[in-house]
Parts: sequence; structure tokens; C-alpha cells
Amino acid sequence: MQVKSLLSRHPHEHGPECGCGQDHEHSVVHLWQAVAGVVLVLNAYIVDWTFTEATTLANASAFLGAAILIYPIVVTAIQDLRTGRLSINELVAIAVLAAFASGNYKTAGIVAFFMLTGELIETRTAEGARASIESLIKLTPTKARRITPDGGEEEVAASELGVGDVIRIRPGDNVAADGIIVSGQGSFNQATITGESLPADKKAGDEVFAGTQNLTGLLEIKVTRAGTDTTIGRVRALILAAEKTKLPIMKIVDQYMGFYTPLVLVIGALVWAFTHDLNRVIAVFVVSCPCAFILATPTAMVAALSAAARLGILIKNVADIELAAKINAFIFDKTGTLTTGELAVSRLAPIGETKPAELLRFAASAERYSNHPTAKALAQLAREAGVPLAEPKDFTESAGRGVKAEVAGSKILVGRARWLKDNGVDSQFEKSVDLDEAEGWSLIFVARDHRCIGWVGLQDQTRAGAKASLAELKEAGVRRVAMISGDRQPVVARVAAEIGCQEAKGECLPQNKVEFVHTVKAKGYKVAVVGDGVNDAPALAAGDIGIAMGAAGSEVAIHSATIALMNNDLRRLPFLVKLSRSTRAVINQNFLFGTFFIIIGLTITSLGYLGPIPAAILHNVGSLIVIFNSARLVRKGEELEHFEPAGEEPPPRPAGQLAPGMA
Repeated sequence: MQVKSLLSRHPHEHGPECGCGQDHEHSVVHLWQAVAGVVLVLNAYIVDWTFTEATTLANASAFLGAAILIYPIVVTAIQDLRTGRLSINELVAIAVLAAFASGNYKTAGIVAFFMLTGELIETRTAEGARASIESLIKLTPTKARRITPDGGEEEVAASELGVGDVIRIRPGDNVAADGIIVSGQGSFNQATITGESLPADKKAGDEVFAGTQNLTGLLEIKVTRAGTDTTIGRVRALILAAEKTKLPIMKIVDQYMGFYTPLVLVIGALVWAFTHDLNRVIAVFVVSCPCAFILATPTAMVAALSAAARLGILIKNVADIELAAKINAFIFDKTGTLTTGELAVSRLAPIGETKPAELLRFAASAERYSNHPTAKALAQLAREAGVPLAEPKDFTESAGRGVKAEVAGSKILVGRARWLKDNGVDSQFEKSVDLDEAEGWSLIFVARDHRCIGWVGLQDQTRAGAKASLAELKEAGVRRVAMISGDRQPVVARVAAEIGCQEAKGECLPQNKVEFVHTVKAKGYKVAVVGDGVNDAPALAAGDIGIAMGAAGSEVAIHSATIALMNNDLRRLPFLVKLSRSTRAVINQNFLFGTFFIIIGLTITSLGYLGPIPAAILHNVGSLIVIFNSARLVRKGEELEHFEPAGEEPPPRPAGQLAPGMA
């Protein structure tokens, strides 16, 4: 029902100093009004049944109870008329006033009570849905432990933190601001930001986000963003802004509601003209309140927003939920989207009698103190394989070429082929290479005491689940999946083959990407563009929907797309399409039910088969059915909350690659 009580019309008569954001006093007053009013009306029924001669007392009790219950309804209707609006609030007011004026106080009171109960249910449902979203994003603590210049710590309000402050986070604490870890390491629950429940391990130099929880370890964090500038602050603002947006269908409903009330008044007048039965007219007005119809879309939208927010999918405009159901083409950026954007060892190729573990040990030990991505990739594989590293001596690095070091008494060279040749290594080692760097391989060679002992092939790895996610999109009815990248065509073709993407285009400048998107749209496709949000902003804006991957902490990513995935789980994409279609189905079900509810209700009340009180009860039942039907969407995607990429079957390793644990 759309009876907007004084609760919703006067959100804070006490002024801004309340600061609580809730309408506590108004809620209590109306709740007690409803309770007191219905007790007096029920008392009238009891007196009538018990003392047949006490009619005056019963009428007085019913009169007072009905007056209490009718008051907020009539006040709301008058406020509507004062602002020049004619809404369904007037239907309810006319119905209860007609019953009251005819002397049927008990009927007027009971009808008003049920209508107010319906309003209370709807208000609480909306507040509950908002609270479910707010609970995801209101975990930022109000206090923080700031480290003082003398090394001590002081407790300050989180709102007082500024960029450059250093705060101490203990195990179990929630982080008060975005920042970089200065010292310490720990595991963080980042579900509020990324939607993934698995803890993320963090160490010095890693970024942490406000609202996430430190599970282990004592850390010191240098603040980079505080207050509303934090990732969670921006997410909160955008989610609440999305809740205020409307679908096109909602705007149409609003547009025609102004014609609906006069139509019902005409129907009521016709019923009176033919029957002269006031109870029928009252029942017509009560049952014609299209609450089930009006709640059809908003309840589904809030439920869908809640489900998406729980999984780290930030939808800025609810219209995109409807649009996502129509998407039949996905265009992906490659680097950072379908691939990790980081080098990883994909091939170990020892030469001669050298063992794979020995090759890895010498290479990773020599590179131990380098910050080059190659060194990090070697160190990562050594950790995974359990290969112990030696302490390098006389370490020197030639930028972009390679490193020299003494490892376990041997002179080790690690670097490009030219680097080894320039240092006197026989060039015959190049004949052992069976990979093409043009296809995206980065090759480094390892020499021990001026003899090449093998080479290492590294490449940008495809994301876990990329192949399965693209296949799931096709199963969901997406007809065209393409990948575009600024990388070389052979590299793009290799990645496309790995993930099962039939269409791949490389060597694209930003303007080429935009042109490609426009070309696909011109062929009649509804296009979603997926990128990392940093260098793909023009292409993201060109699509019908732009989806930014891994938007946590990236202001550019959050603002460059219409939808932002706070993590890099590609399985969120088919889920988004399915959620959109489920939401559309639920809305259609709700609209269909609401339409039939009104038609059938008007028919049976006009024919006299349903009185005012049963009509009021039926009205609430219809609203509850719609609310519960929409609530089914809240649990969508629960299977994605425990994403474990490590559990996936890894792609086949090329011959000669060292498998973890086989050293």
C-alpha cells in the first residue's frame, strides 16, 4: 500500500542534531496508535457480544479507536492534495471516511488497521532490505589506534584520520581506512569489498581496505584514503545511489498512477449508482489499492541489489539489472581481465644432465634480490615446489638484460640470450629453444660457470575459471564472445585458444577498441564490455554495459564502468546475466499477480462477494505474496561465495615444466 504515514513524510522533526538516520519517535507513535486503536475497536466487538444492551458504550469505543486509526491515513491524503497529487492514498482515505461517516465505526477501524499494518510491513521490508545492504558496507570501525611520533599509540576517531597517518591493526580488528602495510603480515577477510569469503594474505607493501577484518598478525598501516574517500565509502555511496534509481517500467507505473485513482473513483461511483451499497463501494476502494502491483519492481530490485552487493558486484543504476538480461555479446580486454597481467613460469627446460629443480634453484637464487617480474615469478614457483634457495654473493643486475651472482660456489648468469653471449657463453644453447617469443613467451637463459644449463619460459597466465566462465556465458545464450587487446596478434590468438574464445583481435589502440564495440553494436547486438577499468575507459563507455574487473581500491575502475566487480572472479559475469534474467522473471510474475489480483478483487467486491474487512485482509495478503516472491532473489549466487581457484584442475603443463612438489 502507498499510504505514506507521518513516519515517512516527516523524517526528522527534531532537526539534524538527532543524527541517527532513523525515525524512532514517529515509528513508536504510529505503532502505539495502531495498537491502541485496534484494542478499542476490538473492545467494541466484545462489548457488543457480551452486553447486548450496551450499544452506546460499544459505539463510543469503536468511534474512538477508528478515529485514532484513521487519523494518519487522512492526514497523508490531505498532504497529497495540498501538493497537487492524486494518488491511491486518497482511495484509502475515502474508503475509511465513508465507513466512518456512515456510522460503521468498527468496520472503519478494522479496515484502517489492516491498511496501516500493510504500510508498516512494506516500510519495514524496505528498511530491512536496505539494512541487508548496509550491513555489507558499514563495518568500518569508529575508532583507530594511531601511532604517535614518539612510537606510542593513541585512540582517535576514525573520522580524524588523515592521509599519511600510521595506524596499528591488531588481530580481530577491522581496518579503519585504506592504506599500505608498513610492517607486519596477516590474513584479511575482504568479503565486504570483494565478495570472496576466503582470507587474503597480506604483507608489507600490500594494500588493505577500510571495513576489512584482520584475522591474524599485528600490522602497521600507512593511511592512503580515509573517511568517504575509502573504497568502502565510495561503494556505499554508489549502492545507495543505485537504490534511488528507477527502471523504465517503474517510471511508466509512476506516470499512469495519476490516471488510476480517478478510474477507480469512477468504478466506485458506478457501483454506488447500481447497488446503493456503501459497503461494496468501500470494499472496491480498499481492494483496488495496487500495492502488489507497485511493489512488484522495487522489491525485486532491492533483493537483486542485495544479492549482487554480497558477491562484490557494484551496480550503479538498477536499469542495468534489466539491461543485463538482454546482453547477447561480451567483449573482453585481455591483459588484467582474462589474464592475470603478471608473469608466471610456464616452462622449465634444463639442458644436458641438469635437473629441473637444479635449474630452478640456481635461477631463483641468483635473482633473489631483484625486483624484476621475472625474479618474482621464479621465487613464486620455488616456494610452490618447495625448492630451497641459496644466498647469492656478489649480486649485480644489468637493467633489462640480466643478473650475475655467485650461488653455491658457482658463477651464475640469468638473463636474455644476448646477455649470456656478451658474457662469453657459447651461443649453441639457442638451438634448444622450441618456443616463439612472438606468441607471448618471455625467455630467460641460465648459465653456470659460462655453460648454459637451461632456459625458462614465462608468460602472462590466464585467470582461473576464465575458460569455464566463457563457456557458461555461451550456455546462458550469449551469442558472441570476443577478445580485444593491444598485445601482438599471436599472443592474443594463443590466449584465445586457451580459454575457448573464437574471436580475438590484437594490436588494438584504444580508439580501435571503441570502433570494434560500435561495429558489434551496429549488427544488432546488446554488448557488455569487460576490462580492468584503467586503460579501457573509452571501450567500457562505448558498450551498452561497461563492467570493470578488480575495482577494489581503484577509483578509475569504479567510475569508468556502469558495473564494477570488486574482485577478479570471472564467474560473476554469467551469474550477473542469470541474476538479471531471474529478476526480470520475478518482476513479470509480480506484475501478473498484481494485475489479476486487482481485476479479480474489483470483480468480487463489485458483485458483493467480499466485504470491506476481508478486502483489507486480502490486500495485505497480496502485498506479502509479492514481497516473499521477490525475497527469493536475495539468496541467488550463494554457491559463488566460496570461490577456490586452487581447486580447479590446472591446464596441462608443457613438456619439461616443473610441477609443484616434484622437485
